[in-house]
Amino acid sequence: MSHPAAAPAVCVRHPDRPTGLACSRCGRPACTDCLREASVGYQCVDCVGAGARGVRQGTTVAGARSTGRGRPVVTIALVALNLLVFVATVLQARGIMDVTGSPLFNAWALAPGLVADGDWWRLLTNGFLHFGLIHIALNMIALWMLGQQLEPVLGRWRFLGTYLISLLGGSGACMLFYPADQGVAGASGAVFGLLGAFLVVLIRMRMPVSLILPTIFINVVISVVVPGISLLAHLGGALAGAAATAAIVYVPRTNRTALQTGLLGGLAALVIVLAVLGAARFF
Repeated sequence: MSHPAAAPAVCVRHPDRPTGLACSRCGRPACTDCLREASVGYQCVDCVGAGARGVRQGTTVAGARSTGRGRPVVTIALVALNLLVFVATVLQARGIMDVTGSPLFNAWALAPGLVADGDWWRLLTNGFLHFGLIHIALNMIALWMLGQQLEPVLGRWRFLGTYLISLLGGSGACMLFYPADQGVAGASGAVFGLLGAFLVVLIRMRMPVSLILPTIFINVVISVVVPGISLLAHLGGALAGAAATAAIVYVPRTNRTALQTGLLGGLAALVIVLAVLGAARFF
């Protein structure tokens, strides 16, 4: 006596599709649209997804995810903000080579005496001002080149923290040593902080520091030789950026994010305290 033929198996994801294939991992029947080639046989999309979730994501020396370079969002935002402020000062000053006549420039530029009188915002806002076209062009090119290298390594929020601490470090150095009426503006202090950050990252990754030392040397020489450039802001920014990056890449892996947050917050507080001490000279 013959037995009736068994009903053909159907895909577990598409019950309307008969199939003679099955996943080599879970054994469930699957159609060709639901199978993916694996090292051994073919696996269904559910098993492929489960396997991908079980793979541990790699991280950089700073704890950022190693998911490819991606787009340097923070760097782009910083460049855009600097350009936006520069355009505003150009429109106010009605000139592009010298915007020091802009009301916005005069309200945001750093002068230690004005900060001591209560204009504390100048410690931060001066880093988004530029004297003219050449000044902003040089700084933004450097910011873009360094940012697209460092941001993927440090991660977005760590990179932003390093940048802002570097900016404040440059401002703090000016507050400590410059006279009351010395005007300072520009992203150079923050950019030098990224140079210091790059050096620390290379050391941490045991890569040759010759990749960045010539650039640092050339910029230091320019800061000394060319008149009107704030060497103190550059040095203060470089030291602050290096310290912030060291706090990021040398902390233990256990509770790394919390430690990094605390150390960056402490460094930010420290450079602000230095600025306050600098302001105390004028009382």
